[in-house]
Amino acid sequence: MLDRRSLVGAALATITAPQAGAFAQGAMSRMSAYAFSFPALSGEDIRLAAFTGRPLIIVNTASLCGYTPQYAGLQQLWSEFRGRGLTVIGVPSNDFGGQEPGGVTEISETAHNQYGVTFPIAAKAVVVGPNAHPFYKWAAEVRPKEVPRWNFHKYLLGRDGYIAEVFPSAVEPTDTRIKTAVARALADS
Repeated sequence: MLDRRSLVGAALATITAPQAGAFAQGAMSRMSAYAFSFPALSGEDIRLAAFTGRPLIIVNTASLCGYTPQYAGLQQLWSEFRGRGLTVIGVPSNDFGGQEPGGVTEISETAHNQYGVTFPIAAKAVVVGPNAHPFYKWAAEVRPKEVPRWNFHKYLLGRDGYIAEVFPSAVEPTDTRIKTAVARALADS
């Protein structure tokens, strides 16, 4: 007899198994974001499958960027919409201008202590190029003209796990365009 943990494990294995050969087969774009996970800044994994059916904002962050104050706006967006199902996930990256040179302590100091962030923060990751995290490779295949060009690039994923909207760095998290897109994603069944 299978217990619940075994069933969940088998379901997750089925979801993530195609990930390894997806690039070679060109199947990457048919996958949803729920196939991916990020190591968390605090150590455990942030499995996007845990947010199935909920909109997500995935944003690459940096501690020493002119856009770093957007952490406050992301926290405000998270506080406003999380009760309705939105999750925000920050992904620190040193890809642009070397603006995330620190480790866990420095990233945590900026995000948590300086800006009061309570949403999940991943461990530092590469978000562009051949060594990019698999989520970002997938996003680049799905939306090749809308890849991150700087820190605080925002992907809004719909309830179906596919990219619904993309917002460049200069668009503040509290901008009406983002709030409208989030409200629309939350309203979609």
